[in-house]
This record gives sequence, structure tokens and C-alpha cells, in this order.
Amino acid sequence: MNYILLIIVFCTTGYYLYYQNRTKQSKWRLPKESFPVDWRVIIIKNISYYNSLSTEEKNRFEYKIHEFVLNYEIIGVKTSISITDKLLVASSAVIPIFGFDNWQYSNLHQILIYPTMFNEKFETEGSERKILGMVGNGYMEGTMILSQEALLHGFKNESDKKNTAIHEFVHLIDKTGGTIDGIPSMLLQKQYTIPWIEMMNQKLEEIYNDDSDINPYGGTNKAEFFSVASEYFFERPKLLKKKHPDLYKSLERIFNQDMSSRNLKRKMVKIERNSPCPCNSGKKFKKCCGLN
Repeated sequence: MNYILLIIVFCTTGYYLYYQNRTKQSKWRLPKESFPVDWRVIIIKNISYYNSLSTEEKNRFEYKIHEFVLNYEIIGVKTSISITDKLLVASSAVIPIFGFDNWQYSNLHQILIYPTMFNEKFETEGSERKILGMVGNGYMEGTMILSQEALLHGFKNESDKKNTAIHEFVHLIDKTGGTIDGIPSMLLQKQYTIPWIEMMNQKLEEIYNDDSDINPYGGTNKAEFFSVASEYFFERPKLLKKKHPDLYKSLERIFNQDMSSRNLKRKMVKIERNSPCPCNSGKKFKKCCGLN
């Protein structure tokens, strides 16, 4: 009898999750308008990753950002949210999955932006405020929380191998396989799973022995190592490839991106009326998108 009840519960749960996923997919919104020029100006000024892309890749990146903003709520908690904040969140989501055309974060509904660090009770005042970002579980399932300060810092300093928002989205990718355990089963082919685990164990040991330039927080566990190493991969790929060639190769395989070929050096970008239009039309900004 218990076995039959278990089957009923399993089937009911499975149908509910299937229905929820199909409902979300049926409501999925696609961009119907051109990517706003003012959005493009913001990402040109703030996202080195975007500036390293080809024209075709930039168009695809813009589409994915637009799609993300349309389908996920980004809400400020005790702080106001600007379009820059939204585009930074969207970019953080798109960068890790840019190598996969049809990826959707099926386990995400909303991103809450807190003004600064918070504690385990989600308080932004008082002591024990050490959390910069997190992926929710239980009653917080489908929710990501980010510190606004950490979000902005992640794209202002792109040489410190730290980007909190990318870190949390990598956790979310990891979680798509069922649990956050450092093994992104949705992206990692089975034959590479054991070598990946063995490599993580080796790199964790190096961190424990203070014999690594990888952020010590990555030594917390395999899940944190995967996210910390991914920050390194997307922020300082050439350095990672030089110091940890095997780790770089594994992450290149997981994310389907050769980051070392990209020029991520930040450029000072100032778009004035006589500047070339960021839409790549070849015209001056004032005679093209600046007319709007």
C-alpha cells in the first residue's frame, strides 16, 4: 500500500513540475522591438565581455539580455533599481551560458537586490552581515538575492577575479542538475565527470595548503570552488590558462567558450554626439541613434 501511495505522490509531483514548466514556457516573452540604444550605451561602458565580441555575437548577446529582462523580475529591496542594475544582472546571467543558444533559467523567477551585505535573516542592518549573494531554497526557491554594492563592484573591478553576480548564476546552473554540488551535470558530459571531481579535489587541496592564487573561499566546498573558479575564468581567463591550464581547459569545455581568445581589457568609452554610433552603422551618433 505504501508503495502504491509513493507512486501516486511521485506521479502527482512530476505532473505538477511538468505543468509549471510548460506554463512558464508558454508565457515566455520574446523581444519584439529593437534593442534600445540607451541600453547598448550602458553595456558598452560597463561590460568588457560584450566589447570583446564580434558584431554577430554582440547582436546575440543583446537579444539574450533583452529576453532576460522581459522574463525575470528584478526587484529592489530598500533600494531603488536603475536600468543599469538590471542590465548588469542580465549580463551576469548571460555570460556563463552564452555558449548555449537555447538556455533558460527554469529554476529562477525573480532577483531581489539588497543595497548592501545581508545576514542569514536577510537583514541589512546590524551584525553578522556577511552575505553578498545567494540562491534561495525552500520557501525562497526560484529567488536569487544580490547585494547592489557587490553587483556594481563586480563590473567596476574586472581584474580581481571576483564577480558576485556571475558566482551566483553559476550556482544556479549547477543547481539545474538537482543539487548545488559543484558538478554541473547539465553542461558536463558524463565521461568528464570523474576527471572534473578529481581536479576539484586537487585544487581544493592546493587551497588548503595555501599553495594557490584561487580565492580561498573556493576552498569551502566543491560547489563554492566551481563558482569561484568560474569567476576567475570569466574575469582573468588568460591568467587562469597560464597558472591552471588543466582547470582552464575543463571550464572551457563546461561553458563551451574559449575565454582566453577574448580581449577583456577595459577601455574608457565615452559616447558623444560626434562619436561613431554604437549600432555599428558607420554614422555619427548624432545622425543615427542619437536622433531618438
